[in-house]
Amino acid sequence: MKIFVNKLISVILTLFLVSIMIFLVFQVLPGNPAEIILGVEADQAQIEKLEKELGIDKPMPVRYFEWIKGLARLDMGKSLKYGVSVKDLFVKRFPVTFFLTLYSLFLTVAIGIPLGIWIASKENTWYGTLASWITQLGISIPSFWLAFMLIMVFSLKLKWFPTFGYNAMGGSLLDKLHKFFLPSLAISLSNIATIVRYLKSSILDQVRRDYVRTARVKGLKINKILYRHVLRNALIPVITILGIILTSSIGGSIVIENVFALPGLGSLIVESVSSRDFPLIQSVVVAIASMVILINFFVDILYRVIDPRIRGE
Repeated sequence: MKIFVNKLISVILTLFLVSIMIFLVFQVLPGNPAEIILGVEADQAQIEKLEKELGIDKPMPVRYFEWIKGLARLDMGKSLKYGVSVKDLFVKRFPVTFFLTLYSLFLTVAIGIPLGIWIASKENTWYGTLASWITQLGISIPSFWLAFMLIMVFSLKLKWFPTFGYNAMGGSLLDKLHKFFLPSLAISLSNIATIVRYLKSSILDQVRRDYVRTARVKGLKINKILYRHVLRNALIPVITILGIILTSSIGGSIVIENVFALPGLGSLIVESVSSRDFPLIQSVVVAIASMVILINFFVDILYRVIDPRIRGE
């Protein structure tokens, strides 16, 4: 319980510091929201009047605490570009990013874990070595470049998947899985390579332990040892990697959404940056940062629950 409370306090302090940093960054950026809304032909009196209506004429500490107070009430302010609540825009765009992130995580686990086990079992073979080289290459490939290559091959040439510019959340579940496959694959391929490399290392480390040698001396088959004992212990550290992969998938979706023209939070951030929509940018960014921090918190707690070696630390 003490560890949980300490971690929770750490999360709250981190969220507080992150909110301050995000707020300050967007306050020092060039561009007056009132001037952007009214245009270059507006006179000073009109600009000052709108600044007062928007509350940007107040001191910075006052604006920060009003913004935080609004976030605590789930009031994220009003978008300068769209003229509607930031919360409404967030709720509308979030399902796309959420589905894309979960889909890419599913592909990572469904492909990465079996592949990692197979490569570890074929360590001393030429095809196992080749697979290790390929996974190493996969880690270094940028997801946006991979996305363009996937579009060129599977959308433009083979025409198996749509290119971009579609209503991603429309249709049945199978239709969504089909439409989201390429962007999810673009995010997950480097993550698959990461989990394969990490799982292979973890399995080989377990194979060298004394309990494996003892089991082999007793006559147990290597496959039985692998799946009943080694894999169970080797998968525990992978949970930490999955937490990191999940948070990186959220960041990767921001880039990939713009490549595939998906109407998610990533494209919303780019649109708001181009229009200097500061209330929208800072609220969406702090929401994404909060999700990342909370995911890391729950992964850390889960890791301590399932691993008795660090439960008492």
